[in-house]
Amino acid sequence: MSDLFLSEISPPRAEATQRRGLYRNGGKRCFDLVFSLLLLALCAPLIVLCWGLARRDGGPGFFRQRRIGRNGRVFDCLKIRTMAPDAEAALQKLLASDPELALEWAHYQKLRRDPRVTRLGRLLRATSLDELPQLFNVLRGDMSLVGPRPFLPSQEADYRAAGGRSYYRLRPGITGPWQLEARGTSGFAARVRFDESYLTDQSLLRDFVMILRTALVPLRANGS
Repeated sequence: MSDLFLSEISPPRAEATQRRGLYRNGGKRCFDLVFSLLLLALCAPLIVLCWGLARRDGGPGFFRQRRIGRNGRVFDCLKIRTMAPDAEAALQKLLASDPELALEWAHYQKLRRDPRVTRLGRLLRATSLDELPQLFNVLRGDMSLVGPRPFLPSQEADYRAAGGRSYYRLRPGITGPWQLEARGTSGFAARVRFDESYLTDQSLLRDFVMILRTALVPLRANGS
């Protein structure tokens, strides 16, 4: 291959690398702030409506859960509550009484037919509307619009055992490659390869495409 040919193809690659570097080092955070504010302006009435409906069974409308963030920092992740108010205690009883459910939880860290989920909660999860309050997490700097899904402190040992490292260099996202491609169909540990790939290849275009794909989830009602 001639030096002339190499000189012709090298600049675009260098420019692409430079653009990705700029996006990682400040551009992504600016995009998160601007886009989140726009989304909140549009979605605030919907968040209030979902919160009010979740309150009707006597429990809180919002659900806060401790999650692991960038650099291992723990933060409160916000959602519209989709489970019965005593969900945590109910989970322990379910796993202790049903070995099959315990195995499913150990592999996926979730249950496909979770009896703790309310009727409203099933609708909110199917449309992913329960995750809209996480826009506030993005504004606070706990999360990004796109990134690896935040996991529980109790799941951290499993993630590290699977070789996961890239997660800790990123803000966890409301949506991301694993959630769009394999959530609910792959084991918890399988998400590591999605996180590794995203750290390497993140870009404004890729993030924007994933946000557009996520916006179609309420129309398809195929969330989980």
